[in-house]
Amino acid sequence: MKRIGILGDIGSGKSYIAKCFGYPVFNADKEVAKIYDKEKKIFFKLKKILPKYINSFPIKKREIINAILGNRNNLKKIIEIIHIEVRKKMYLFLKKNKNKKIVILDIPLLLENKINNKNDILIFVDAKKKNIMKRLKKRKNFDLKLFNKFKQAQLSLNYKKRLSQFVIKNNFTNNPVKKDINYILNKIL
Repeated sequence: MKRIGILGDIGSGKSYIAKCFGYPVFNADKEVAKIYDKEKKIFFKLKKILPKYINSFPIKKREIINAILGNRNNLKKIIEIIHIEVRKKMYLFLKKNKNKKIVILDIPLLLENKINNKNDILIFVDAKKKNIMKRLKKRKNFDLKLFNKFKQAQLSLNYKKRLSQFVIKNNFTNNPVKKDINYILNKIL
């Protein structure tokens, strides 16, 4: 099984491109949302370390946002708890899909949390900053301060791009992206 890791900026279209490959996708953001919604033991762990912010189950996104914005160390605390669970869910996904030719890992902190293997094929999604910001501002809960906090937790985009074997330019139209994906699949299969 080949593992493809999708890298890029927040809002660059990583999840969309991951789906376009047509292979099973592990989407870490969706898994985190499920954890907040369904995992009571995580609620208790977060409530214990962030009692001022985490009050209700299922955990509300607003409570997490307030915790992150309330103290610069809170993001690190949340990541330490959540990423253990995300990693477990990823291993289950990999086990379930072990007979697939390819799996796609759509994990925003893939490199930062050392979840990647040295044999992973890394693809960087490159998009223009102004297009990204235009898209992000349309999101329901977009918060510039939160965006900047997340950016601080990430490695530089230039570093991620240098580590990648392929770059897909995303101008948020279908055709060039599909051509790039076909090119990559022809190269790696």
